[in-house]
Amino acid sequence: MKILIIGCNGQLGKDCYTLLSPEHELVCSDIANAGYKLDIADPVQVDSLLSSLRPQVLINCAAYTDVDKNETETELAWKINADGPGNLARTADRIGARLVHVSTDYVFDGNREIPLPYFEDDPVSPISQYGKSKLAGEQAVIEHCPSHLILRTAWLYSAHGPNFLKTMLRLALQDATRELNVVNDQYGSLTWSYTLAKQIKKLIDTELSGIFHTTAEGYSTWYEGACYFLDRMGVEYRMAPCTTAEYPTPATRPANSILENKNLKDAGLNCFVHWQADIDSYVDSFKESLLTEAAT
Repeated sequence: MKILIIGCNGQLGKDCYTLLSPEHELVCSDIANAGYKLDIADPVQVDSLLSSLRPQVLINCAAYTDVDKNETETELAWKINADGPGNLARTADRIGARLVHVSTDYVFDGNREIPLPYFEDDPVSPISQYGKSKLAGEQAVIEHCPSHLILRTAWLYSAHGPNFLKTMLRLALQDATRELNVVNDQYGSLTWSYTLAKQIKKLIDTELSGIFHTTAEGYSTWYEGACYFLDRMGVEYRMAPCTTAEYPTPATRPANSILENKNLKDAGLNCFVHWQADIDSYVDSFKESLLTEAAT
């Protein structure tokens, strides 16, 4: 298949390239530094590039993911997270392409009792501009491109680019005696983008469409996840749990981001393992490079 990866420079985009390139014809785009420059918020650019390339599948990894800046840079966030997917969906439908669109746990309000998870058909009620703009993107994809896969994921990390786990490692290495305060009352599933890329590879070989939750199995708090990762990395650290109220941020975050991959499991396609098992594999594969990057 000819596949266009949009947002190829990000965590998931790079892992999708690694996994899909041996078997498919890939073309890559991003806002800069890619085979093709593409601003998904520009409908003319989108229509021109997709009409020229004629991919059979589009994988949209592009998003404005800085949750706090979404609160102040709201217009930009909506252009990228809402208008962009709509532009992709309209052109994808016109050229007969399938659209794989990556969304988020933030479409839910997070008020469900922990540890009860959210399912794909549960009512959505985002509480941040990020969540609201991503939900609008989902709705645009559904409206304009019937041949779609919407993948809601959460708490992504990878070997590429910045993420929560890398930040914790860098801070620990900078000063092992400094006590790090990490939120311990928000729950979710740390999800390796490499496993999500494996799931995408499996899904595009099916005829399925619709919304799928795509996160690691099990759940933790940010504090519990950070402790487990740093223990596996074998570095010294001091960490203290804190509440959301003690660590205020511009954007309100869901207390419960636990998603159940029900639709994947019903289809017999779930690739995800327990979050701790994936962190084990992540550390086994990238420990030295993670340490080197964090120390520079």
